[in-house]
Amino acid sequence: MIDIHTHILPGLDDGAQTWEDALDMARAAVAEGIDTVIATPHHANGAYSNEAEAIRRRAEQFRERLAEEGIPLRVECGQEIRVHDDLLDAWQRGELLSLAGSDFVLLEMPTGRIPSGMADLIHELKIMGKRPIIAHPERNSEVLRYPERLSQLVEVGAYAQVTTHSLLGLFGKKAEESAWSLCRAGLIHIVSSDAHHVERRGFRLQEAYELISSKLGEKFKENFRQNAASVLYNRPLNESVVFEKSVNIWGKIAGFLRKS
Repeated sequence: MIDIHTHILPGLDDGAQTWEDALDMARAAVAEGIDTVIATPHHANGAYSNEAEAIRRRAEQFRERLAEEGIPLRVECGQEIRVHDDLLDAWQRGELLSLAGSDFVLLEMPTGRIPSGMADLIHELKIMGKRPIIAHPERNSEVLRYPERLSQLVEVGAYAQVTTHSLLGLFGKKAEESAWSLCRAGLIHIVSSDAHHVERRGFRLQEAYELISSKLGEKFKENFRQNAASVLYNRPLNESVVFEKSVNIWGKIAGFLRKS
């Protein structure tokens, strides 16, 4: 399995704090069947600033520690980039990272709202050859109230990533209901852990995939798994039949999601 959104690099944000924390997370990932993670420290969210070069250095140190410990986990670099006014210029300055050197970019919206210029930002990133992925929209208050607004962002070129803990009900009932409704409507393209700690916020990716297979069917599960691999290897994402219909009738989706 491949996990494209993790906070496994130590001492950079609210994820792993020490090398031992990071190694414990790596052991847990391997035990669960994860062979590759993309490390995505928070960047520009008001609390943490982790520019590209610092992340590359820490990732290389981590790979050395993994080799010393004999832990067979592949670690690639990325960022969870908070949407901010300077984002496009920051690309030009070389401060930002895509996911594993691909064209895919992981974006985090503020918890309480969708930024007013979000659609324009997605458009500009696409012009630059980037493919934006919106992290955990099921936990965004505006998406919870108006899910059709996520559909509009998908229409203009964004993808969306749901968190395992949301699907498993560990972030509360509202996030759980939103996560499953968005999946059913075809507005979610990738499942990732957003893991921060081996016990408090672990991976639980295998458990989430099993539940997806049980509730939505094997086709959904395999589509999500394939899309995680597509991010890693910079291939186009699969867009399900449900998704292809939904982007053309997002008004109807809104009613469906609100009833879920």
